[in-house]
Amino acid sequence: MSVLWAATSLESGRFYPGENRSDVSELSERFNELRCRGQGYLEARLADNAFPLLTLGFRDEHAVIHLFNSAEEVALLAGDGTVPPDAVVDVPILDDLAQFTRAFILSIDPAWDSVQPFTRTGSPSELGEWHEL
Repeated sequence: MSVLWAATSLESGRFYPGENRSDVSELSERFNELRCRGQGYLEARLADNAFPLLTLGFRDEHAVIHLFNSAEEVALLAGDGTVPPDAVVDVPILDDLAQFTRAFILSIDPAWDSVQPFTRTGSPSELGEWHEL
């Protein structure tokens, strides 16, 4: 299955919006390289559709997943309770850090485990509970 993806550049550390077309293994490789650096941001979608588009921003062991069903429809995947109730975590979104509460923070491994099925099916419905913004 071919996937289109864009991610934080390994050279500059900034988001590079140019899309790569590859199989999921190249996206996994980039994720793993960024994870070794402690943070990153990526966007992924199936090659034949502009939407849905899934984004993953992560820093250290925390991540946030956005779903774009269209340019106007955005949702956040519910958090997994990995941080204390009053915690606020900074996660990169594109090139900036954004703050998220416990309601939307996931552990990095379950977050990545959510991205992988999406890159095979293009269906976000089985990833968990979505909260429309």
